[in-house]
Amino acid sequence: MTCHELAERLLALQPTLSPTDVARLSLMILTQTSNPDELHDCATLTAAWKNASFRLEAASDQHAAVAEELDALCGDGPVQFSPDQLWILLRAVKVQSQILELYTDQPALA
Repeated sequence: MTCHELAERLLALQPTLSPTDVARLSLMILTQTSNPDELHDCATLTAAWKNASFRLEAASDQHAAVAEELDALCGDGPVQFSPDQLWILLRAVKVQSQILELYTDQPALA
């Protein structure tokens, strides 16, 4: 299955998807599928779509939460970092790593 075919099938499953979401989901599904021809099966495609949608939504929620924490951290001005602030920075790096892993299917950080 080509990326274009997958995008058309995703739009048939969920017509309200934005073009950006279709592109993201197509990339994620194709990256995580060992044999793209298996996606011709409706049940396999639906399962892959639900899995990718869930992972993307979870990563987006994590990213939003960490972005809010980082914004609050930056608002504190130049000060010495407290242990809590260091944990915020470490979580931010981990979340960014997980988002990168979503798109590449390669572990970015352990």
